[in-house]
Amino acid sequence: QLVESGGGLVETGGSLRLSCTASGRTFSSSLMGWFRQAPGEEREFVGAIYWGAGSPRYADSAKGRFALSRDIVTNTAYLQMNNLKPEDTAVYYCAAPAVGWPPEDLSSSSGYQYWGQGTQVTVSS
Repeated sequence: QLVESGGGLVETGGSLRLSCTASGRTFSSSLMGWFRQAPGEEREFVGAIYWGAGSPRYADSAKGRFALSRDIVTNTAYLQMNNLKPEDTAVYYCAAPAVGWPPEDLSSSSGYQYWGQGTQVTVSS
């Protein structure tokens, strides 16, 4: 089970840090992905972090403003979002692929089996 926290309301230019904790057992998937979905829009890839190496991958929209990290001890992934813009307003989801089945395309939501409940991020202008 993936449990998210950290969303909220922030002004343009502000920052938020989202957390995603894999509860129940040691996180064993190869990576953790992050997606977001704005009202009326399709779910959009934000980034992913390879669990073992801790190496991140970012969508173009996230490069330079967002940072991914993870804590192996607590089974928690983090999405640090800086210089937020109104267009970042969305529900943010963390997601993990099935163990042993890393997605061929990191940016495709179909490659992920487990999803967090989502957390709302609202950026006011």
